[in-house]
Amino acid sequence: MVFKVEGMSCGHCKMAVEKALEAIGYTDVKVDLEKGEVTVDNADYDTVKKAIEDSGYTVKS
Repeated sequence: MVFKVEGMSCGHCKMAVEKALEAIGYTDVKVDLEKGEVTVDNADYDTVKKAIEDSGYTVKS
């Protein structure tokens, strides 16, 4: 599942999102800063969205 995420611009942003998702059990996470996308396989939309937004970023619907 691909999430469009606003506010990510650097390696620190990438690490913050990856750590937040790893903390809830998602280990196969791909962050594309240029596209503003986070890809998570077999994701529960609401759970992943909350983790990303709790990290300080906005998930666009």
